[in-house]
Amino acid sequence: MKLAIVTDSTAVLPEKIKTHQDLFVIPIPVILDGKVYNEDVDIEANEYYKLMKKSKEFPTTSQPTFGETLTLYKKLKEQGYDTILSIHLSSGISGYVTNLNSIKDSVEGVKVIPYDSKITSMPMGHMVEAALDMLDAKKTLDEILDYLDIIRASTYAYLIVDDLNNLVRGGRLTNGAALLGGLLKIKPVLTFEDGKIVLFEKIRSIKKALRRSEEVIGEREKEIERPVKLYVIHGNNLELAKKEKARLEKTYSNITVEIGHFGPVIGTHLGEKAIGFAICAK
Repeated sequence: MKLAIVTDSTAVLPEKIKTHQDLFVIPIPVILDGKVYNEDVDIEANEYYKLMKKSKEFPTTSQPTFGETLTLYKKLKEQGYDTILSIHLSSGISGYVTNLNSIKDSVEGVKVIPYDSKITSMPMGHMVEAALDMLDAKKTLDEILDYLDIIRASTYAYLIVDDLNNLVRGGRLTNGAALLGGLLKIKPVLTFEDGKIVLFEKIRSIKKALRRSEEVIGEREKEIERPVKLYVIHGNNLELAKKEKARLEKTYSNITVEIGHFGPVIGTHLGEKAIGFAICAK
């Protein structure tokens, strides 16, 4: 078996794997004032948030085309790959990974496995890293998939957004329109439930929302019963992310916390100043 790992640009990838010979990344487009940008190709996060502030129209995202995806899969076949594990952002916020099932048999002689991470950003990057590490360790495809399932089942994320409008207008918050009117003076904590973004708890202030998120991360660590990875992820809100990293490392002294950012695609839906907490098995 010669295995390629394919992912999309919403994955925040550790530096050590970005140049891995068996890793391939499909950019996801964002549309801002009628102009299409391919994430991490045409635009980076910092520049995107600046443009988003000035945009006249509500930004949107799109899926990579089937043609673009098939072109990559065919190139991989030409390079000698006979198996492709395609790990992508949650089907609860994008139809891309689900739609891949309709073209997975289109490249003769290549087995394509679309894998729904049910998450995105840094936890998804961790899944990609784990798959590549296991590939390097000569593990079988079944062993890799089994371990990805363990990581996915033990991944929890909590989000605090500055403004719910982006999520509601983009249709990414389950029951968002019904929630919006009652949350004008509330700072909600959101979470992923079966890959969909849902309300976790209604909190009265950003400070209390942060403290509650820190608390529930500790509860999840005890449930996982394995060594864990802990992330603080921000949407152009680095100073707050640094403060939260320090608080978490003081509270949970046995865990190192990594900081990352929400790129343009996820930033479109969460908006600027969003802050996220994620925990998963190593």
